[in-house]
Amino acid sequence: MNFTPIKLAITALKSQKTRTVLTVLGLSIGIAVVIAIMAAGRGLDRMVMSQLETFSPDTISIEVKVPATKKTSSDNAFGQSTGINITTLKNHDLEDVRNHHNIVAAYGWAMGQAAIKYEDQTKISLLMGEGYNLQEVEKLDLSDGRMFTKEEEESLAQVAVLGPVLKEELFGDSDAVGQTIYMKGKAFRVLGVTVKRGASFGMDMDNMAIVPVTTLQKKILGVDYFRSIIAKVKDRSAMAATVTDLEEIIRDNHDITDPNKDDFAVNTMKEAADILGSVVNGITMLLVALVCVSLLVGGVGIMNIMYVSVTERTFEIGLRKALGATNSDILRQFLSEAVLLTLGGGLVGIILGAIFALVIYLIAVYYNFVWAYVIPIQSIILAVGFSAVIGLFFGLYPAKKAAGLDPVTALRKE
Repeated sequence: MNFTPIKLAITALKSQKTRTVLTVLGLSIGIAVVIAIMAAGRGLDRMVMSQLETFSPDTISIEVKVPATKKTSSDNAFGQSTGINITTLKNHDLEDVRNHHNIVAAYGWAMGQAAIKYEDQTKISLLMGEGYNLQEVEKLDLSDGRMFTKEEEESLAQVAVLGPVLKEELFGDSDAVGQTIYMKGKAFRVLGVTVKRGASFGMDMDNMAIVPVTTLQKKILGVDYFRSIIAKVKDRSAMAATVTDLEEIIRDNHDITDPNKDDFAVNTMKEAADILGSVVNGITMLLVALVCVSLLVGGVGIMNIMYVSVTERTFEIGLRKALGATNSDILRQFLSEAVLLTLGGGLVGIILGAIFALVIYLIAVYYNFVWAYVIPIQSIILAVGFSAVIGLFFGLYPAKKAAGLDPVTALRKE
């Protein structure tokens, strides 16, 4: 194998160190961003799936929805985020869900916020109003104490279970169980402390208090409705039929005759996983497509550098051809330069991409998200492969131009 074109290409690139470094850097940044984005996509997917793992596959959620919108539509999300408050999901809906023959357990869920005080400590915290049978429906373990009972929920007892971060901020190393905290001027007795759960859909589950949903509704928020109802089915094979039954039951409770005007949506955890997974993949691919544009720009940069190089080295090319170099020799030399620039950008880009992905991972972990540090091999193949094709494609024209120079004319240029 003839390595002369490669040696000549290396020599030429070394002679223009600043230009070579800048070209490699420009291409490597594009490659690094592709790798980092795809790694972040994997991390985001892991975070979303880990949050859904809180609920088992035999879980159903009944959530409020803006009427005349689809449950996964932007209209529904935008409507609720801009203040449309759906107040029709109530206790009689919960009781009817619990009475369904294929439901093991169900609870209503609401959310609020309050300043929580203990002695001289005050913390603003989310309040999660949940059911006494929460642990029958989803995964929730306690590191200390106990969950509140059905009797405590029904009697609007002022009791709370704290997340570990909130417990640490209020009590430090002291025991929290049995102590009294204050919310909205009301005394609440601490019953237990949860194990570390991390962040879920933007909420720090370790920095919140869980109280009986009835207590939150009546004594804190002054409302009588739920944000959602979470239920667990007995027979997973009858999931579809159960969803249909629950839709008919709640539709009847809300006097709705047109399904298009539903003010609720019944979702299974599988549906949620599929939807969120497709959203994450879609966002990742969109970002990668946008970054590939920068790789394309990097390819144009390579062509520009090579074109300038051909112009500057016209005499050199003419001299080599006068000494016997063929058109193919010149073509291989300049293509080798383009490929070396691309490979250099690829190697630097892989290293930078791994570093960028690590920084994203550390930031996510710092904010208590369950994240995975993974560099997908597909991202390396995509980024380096795409850049290599671009390098060859955009390096071909200047190389052909160099090979086609007439040696007599080229020598006269000097």
